[in-house]
Amino acid sequence: MSSQSFGWTIPFMQTGYAGRGLVYVVIAGFSLWAIWSGGSAQGTDSALSRLQGTPGGYVILALIAFGLFAYCIWRLLDAGFDLEAYGSDGKGIIARIGMVVTGLVHAGLGVAAFGILTGSGGGGSGGIPGMTRRVLELPQGQYIVGAAAIAILGAGLYYLKKAIGEDYREHLRANQFTVNWNWVLKAGVAAQGVIVTIVGGFFLVAALTFDPSDAGGISQVFDWLASQPFGQTIVVLICLGLLGFALFCFVNAAYRIVPRAASEDIETLAKRLKAKAEAEAS
Repeated sequence: MSSQSFGWTIPFMQTGYAGRGLVYVVIAGFSLWAIWSGGSAQGTDSALSRLQGTPGGYVILALIAFGLFAYCIWRLLDAGFDLEAYGSDGKGIIARIGMVVTGLVHAGLGVAAFGILTGSGGGGSGGIPGMTRRVLELPQGQYIVGAAAIAILGAGLYYLKKAIGEDYREHLRANQFTVNWNWVLKAGVAAQGVIVTIVGGFFLVAALTFDPSDAGGISQVFDWLASQPFGQTIVVLICLGLLGFALFCFVNAAYRIVPRAASEDIETLAKRLKAKAEAEAS
């Protein structure tokens, strides 16, 4: 099929990344405000719940829920049609399976946002520890949680690798904005990598100890980081990094290159920055 045949998938990608970006703006924004006011950083559920008491909060919640469902659809389409040309070899299959898992995770976040919007609840009974407890009670549940931990750790390390190597530049269009703000995008991807890696560590500990209370999400990451030396400073830096990750999501919504839906040869951010570096060195 021609690249034009997949043009219909692009709105799902754009809406999905925009909704994802809104989530991180809300989390980082409320967290920084809470810290400034003498409180502690907010997790996903608590941050989204606080939108209920803000002007336009219900509209933002609706946009977030809609965006996260769109992101799930995008990832399923991306994996099914191999829109980003990862291929069907071992590495490509792993990448595409990861897309499906990521899509389903964001669908779960969309359900939580919709639940808050309609007043039927957020992340469910007991949150992540409660969910982990139910899984641990299943036959081979400890191994399931352990496998999830390894997958989350892998995702976190992938984000860190992507930040260090700036691999994300291969998927973005080159223009004045992406060139000038690349450092913010890199910091945002790194911050996301730190959070996801720590979450994976929590799940691994829960699997090893058979204790669901050891599992946790962003809120538990913030609490753990805050308990470390210079912890509050680290949390503030991570929150600022998450604002960078929100920008990364918005930039993807506007400038992401989808090879099998692109109508022409497009200059990537990686190619532009490489040419710029070579010009400065000569």
